[in-house]
Amino acid sequence: MAEKKPSNITITPQQGGVVRNVLNQMKLILRLMGDSRVNFFAKLIPVGAFIYLIFPIDAITFPVIGVVDDAALLWLGSYIFTELCPPEVVAEHMKALSGNMNTDDAQDDVVDAETTDVKE
Repeated sequence: MAEKKPSNITITPQQGGVVRNVLNQMKLILRLMGDSRVNFFAKLIPVGAFIYLIFPIDAITFPVIGVVDDAALLWLGSYIFTELCPPEVVAEHMKALSGNMNTDDAQDDVVDAETTDVKE
């Protein structure tokens, strides 16, 4: 039989998955909406995207594409809104939302070592 070649693939676990990322993005938007350092006109972007989502008339009326364009518009609205907010304000709120997930102390848990293959 052929021997297995050592794999150099490193798998990094996600920090919570898709649902947690969506919830954190929504929390970030709500926190930024309440922050007085964010421009009033930038705050109109998520409000407009939400109104478009609730409004019964879609820009595209095809059955499947109608749902996709709603999701795409929400994603685009949240992306543009966070990009228009001051970066230091976004970083401050993201740090507060991340809690213990992305601390610098997590690097202390990494063990620097070498591996060897044992043939049985």
